[in-house]
Amino acid sequence: MDSADLYPSLTTRRRAKLRRLSTIALAIVLGYVTFAYVLLPLAWTHYGHQRKLQGFSMTTVTSDGIPGDPLNVGLVGSEADVVCAMHAAGWSPADPITLASSLKIIGSVVFDRPYVDAPVSNLFYLGRKEDLAFQKPRGNSADRRDHVRLWKVLDSGDEGRPVWLGSAAYDRGVGLSRYTGEVTHKIGADVDAERDRLIGDLVEARVVEATYDVTGIGPTLSGRNGDGFPYYTDGEMHFARLVADCRKRSEPPVALADPPIVNLKDAIWHGVEGALAK
Repeated sequence: MDSADLYPSLTTRRRAKLRRLSTIALAIVLGYVTFAYVLLPLAWTHYGHQRKLQGFSMTTVTSDGIPGDPLNVGLVGSEADVVCAMHAAGWSPADPITLASSLKIIGSVVFDRPYVDAPVSNLFYLGRKEDLAFQKPRGNSADRRDHVRLWKVLDSGDEGRPVWLGSAAYDRGVGLSRYTGEVTHKIGADVDAERDRLIGDLVEARVVEATYDVTGIGPTLSGRNGDGFPYYTDGEMHFARLVADCRKRSEPPVALADPPIVNLKDAIWHGVEGALAK
């Protein structure tokens, strides 16, 4: 018998095996893409407490159109409620940018003297600069401070009250913008810490009825703001539903729960964040 007759299917079997391996590899790739880029983003996205925010961009931009600081906080209440709550929490309204205020902040930085109402540079969201801005100094000089810009985005959210989105960050010093070369503040990379600090100050001031999370920019390890300074975030916006008419609460705020998949995502994130910090 001819050897070709003994092994007539050798090449056929090899080809069949190759096709099976190719099919398995393709299934793995498609499964990964579906899981990582479709299912998990959908599972981690949650607007249950403020459904009208779905579809909103969660990043500010500079006057040059460069992506700026991420949105990471939300407040629910009228403008009067917001202003009263921020004052109660020890945050001061930022002065508008004028020649006088610009000279004053330069003097504060150079001579290390207080300027509790120092202006913040403008960022833009929904086509307009911030509606309100507040800050809280750390030390004497205005080069180190907590600050937040706020935009009113809904006249009536899911709770029937106005909704404000904000970008909270910590100015850790003065430097040059990596994109424009202009003198500017350098933000702290951990923008989640600043978000937590602001909401914590409001809770401590007893002006918060309830707290909850809404999806923001999403988990980000290597973000850059409008001046090129790095930041990282778990991608959640912390919300505070404020008391009305400055009536302080005697009991702690109600903490509304996140979906379980979001808690899992946050646990994974903080594990990764902790490993990178070592």
